[in-house]
Amino acid sequence: MTEAAGEESRDSAGTFTRAGTFTNWARTVTYAAREFRRPRTPEELAALVAANARVRVLGSGHSFNRIADPGPDGVLLSTAGLPRLIEVDTAARTVRVAGGVRYAELADTVHAHGLALPNLASLPHISVAGSVATGTHGSGVGNGPLASAVREVELITADGTAVRIGRDDARFAGAVTSLGALGVVTALTLDLEPAYEVEQRVYTGLPLRGLDFGAVAAAGYSVSLFTDWREPGFGQVWVKRRTDRPAEDFRWAAPAARPVHPVPGMPTENCTEQLGVPGPWHERLPHFRAQFTPSSGEEIQSEYLLPRVAAVDALAAIDGVREAVAGVLQICEVRTVAADEQWLSPAHGRDSVALHFTWVRDEAAVLPVVRRLEEVLTPFDPRPHWGKVYGIPSAVLRGRYARLADFRALVRSLDPGGTFTNAFVRDLLEDAGGPGAPDGSGR
Repeated sequence: MTEAAGEESRDSAGTFTRAGTFTNWARTVTYAAREFRRPRTPEELAALVAANARVRVLGSGHSFNRIADPGPDGVLLSTAGLPRLIEVDTAARTVRVAGGVRYAELADTVHAHGLALPNLASLPHISVAGSVATGTHGSGVGNGPLASAVREVELITADGTAVRIGRDDARFAGAVTSLGALGVVTALTLDLEPAYEVEQRVYTGLPLRGLDFGAVAAAGYSVSLFTDWREPGFGQVWVKRRTDRPAEDFRWAAPAARPVHPVPGMPTENCTEQLGVPGPWHERLPHFRAQFTPSSGEEIQSEYLLPRVAAVDALAAIDGVREAVAGVLQICEVRTVAADEQWLSPAHGRDSVALHFTWVRDEAAVLPVVRRLEEVLTPFDPRPHWGKVYGIPSAVLRGRYARLADFRALVRSLDPGGTFTNAFVRDLLEDAGGPGAPDGSGR
């Protein structure tokens, strides 16, 4: 599958193809795969996996490092061409969904059945399997990562065998946030709840000095704080309230008089409706509408999850290097994530604050700032989002995941030949490098 020289188009997997090369969504990573495959049937998928020694699965291409890259001898595989399975069980309040389906499509179908997911990420454009595999999350002091809704995962393993792992299986806590290292996720079963409505209000001018982070973060079902770090405070606070729950008095900042976009200068029509207008859960929980480009589109991203109790101290540490950060930053978002039990979840075992950075698309300028940022955050044991740019060495990260040895054993059990292991996974499980930089070097 190639394009004519000079042409560029978006593939159904969400990547761009240019003159026979494949990149991530933001065109910051070019994959080194020898070929790209998109099987159309489960049987074709199983045969393809069994016939190749090295395979990695591409979700929606929204990762900013080489987590999806199989290397020059491997196959980059998309499940976007498989049947668009979305089976809603209204009695059990569950949905079985194909791994390649995106949250926007899933949410529309679930809502049509009068049901809802407990939470969504800030953009609905991402694939379900890729999101849960990398620890992606939304916000809310009581909301865990998206993987928290998973009750069963279905995989095609290296020999083409289909495997199901549910919550009653001892392997389950390693099988969902799995970095794609166990097999091709063909379907997931998720918990649902009755549909609900959400109203969204934005407040402006929240100072950092004297910040009661716990109270602010708990002021809505989902709360996000935005800053460009040019001043010591938050230009915007997005508060999403479920209308079936009591309203909180947000007394720390003034309400915005008109709709806003988190990234200055970007069109506000790209964003979900604000100003307190109630609407369906799936049209308010994300920041961005499914039919528009999320964020800015020209960017590099980093994110770190820290213990929530350290939020104010961590923000103060960033304020100490504010000028360096602001020089290459588009926007920083601060969210909360409830603890979960997935072995490789960045929120494993601790209620977390998530610090997300949308940088300008200039790797040479951004990477030194990422290193400086990680230095000041080191006392708080940050865990990076697995799909973002970071420089923390794997030798350090291994000490921050108490169940890493269990995950290593699970990988060896399900994929003894390393079909789904690439340089990123190998560095984490075996070597002392750092896989989070765009070139996979950790530098």
